[in-house]
Amino acid sequence: MTSSAPPAERARIAVFAKAPVPGQVKTRLAGVLGEAAAAGLHAGLVRHALSTAVAAGLGKVQLWCAPDEHHDFFERCAADFGATLHAQRGADLGARMRAAFDEAFARGEALVIIGADCPALKPADLRAAAGALHAHDVAIAPAEDGGYVLLAMARAVPQIFEGVAWGGPSVMGETRARLAAAGVSWSELPVSWDVDRPEDYERLRREGLLQEVLS
Repeated sequence: MTSSAPPAERARIAVFAKAPVPGQVKTRLAGVLGEAAAAGLHAGLVRHALSTAVAAGLGKVQLWCAPDEHHDFFERCAADFGATLHAQRGADLGARMRAAFDEAFARGEALVIIGADCPALKPADLRAAAGALHAHDVAIAPAEDGGYVLLAMARAVPQIFEGVAWGGPSVMGETRARLAAAGVSWSELPVSWDVDRPEDYERLRREGLLQEVLS
């Protein structure tokens, strides 16, 4: 199937992020770093993701905020990166992503969604995802833990957002099966990794990304 995707130049980038509230973010790292330091790391990851999104040079950058956009950190991010702020809406991650895509499709635009947890993503990865939408309906970057770190879509495929065990190791497999069942053409980017566990933090340090994130 060939996509009728909008041009890559019209693909916006959405960064999904939670407010950096100690005790509510990076809880698996809080036991090692402490709650305040874990929240600080999360804030650095959000800013790094926004920097990557801006450097990709595609459409406007959006910051989709949880629990809502009314937090000083988000307002500073909007000012520093020229991002527009949007409140995440929906009962789970699937519903929240679907709402963001639906808003983009209503404007006739494609959308690339990334989380704030994958500093290994580069601007070229975002451009590759947007470019893939010239020939495919969906582009996706699998994660080593069984999920995915990037999702780009040029048209609605609601099946991939419903009834998924978000955060579990079967997300990418379920998504592939649903895309295939829907007859959707998709492109996969190289497998990447995100920062959730103490071993991920050590990898962040080992690969020289920690200083980038915290700078």
